[in-house]
Amino acid sequence: MTDFSSLISEGLLAPLAAEFFQRALLGGALVAVLCGVVGTWVVIRGMAFLGEALGHGMLPGVAFATVTGTPVLIGGAVSAVAMSIGVSALQRRGRLSYDTSIGLLFVAMLALGVIIVSRSGTFATDVSSILFGEILAIRAIDLVVLSAAVAIGILVAVVAHRPLVALAIDPRVAETLGLRPRIAHAVLVGMVTLAVVASYQAVGSLLVVALLLAPAVAAERWTTRIPTRMLLAAAIGIAAVVVGLFVSWHAATAAGATVAAAAVALAGLSWLGHRRRRAASTASAPGPRAVPEPLALP
Repeated sequence: MTDFSSLISEGLLAPLAAEFFQRALLGGALVAVLCGVVGTWVVIRGMAFLGEALGHGMLPGVAFATVTGTPVLIGGAVSAVAMSIGVSALQRRGRLSYDTSIGLLFVAMLALGVIIVSRSGTFATDVSSILFGEILAIRAIDLVVLSAAVAIGILVAVVAHRPLVALAIDPRVAETLGLRPRIAHAVLVGMVTLAVVASYQAVGSLLVVALLLAPAVAAERWTTRIPTRMLLAAAIGIAAVVVGLFVSWHAATAAGATVAAAAVALAGLSWLGHRRRRAASTASAPGPRAVPEPLALP
């Protein structure tokens, strides 16, 4: 894990540290926007476990790519897509519940990944990088990949908005309206996979899951409109990145983990703020009005 103390230990490294900081801010902001859009649907549909499972389910592909020298992003993408397909196959053909299918593959993929990593001879270092990422090591090419992923994620969210809304309300209603809920669900799983894979190499699986869930949970309490919730979730995610990186800068803590902690803290502050707002509204509301008795029928 990289922290800012190692970058600013010498005065000569200050300009380089500032450049790393700027890239980390921009890359983290792009991840926050993508996760804000996708995470809103994850929270609405109750798919938090899938997001976490995909984040760790990429481990076999990442580990294999590291050992063989192939691009890590390709290995992680193949592993994540394979896990998504496996979850659907177990659910339909194995007649297992959605959570059970995810749980089985989550354990299997994680175990396989650890086995592969343990053979590479750099077990501790690789697992630490996989979980916490290297947000300070974001490169220009990573920013390009994240920008493309954000554009694709927003485009898919706009095009598939109506089927996803119908799926969230009732899959049977969506089927009646001809909106194909199975395809809508597959699209949503694809969006989650896109967010996890595109963001993983820059920020690690822990930060991806944190930005996927915490900002969406925080935004859920303040608005009922889905587009507004996405915008608010993205803004909260960006705020978490800014706060986390500045705290990491001054406290010399691990940047990725600090950003993840900031996201969860903002979700907690949102809950407290909403609770106080409701308490204040209840205290200032007028007393109950007398309800007239109904007319007696002859």
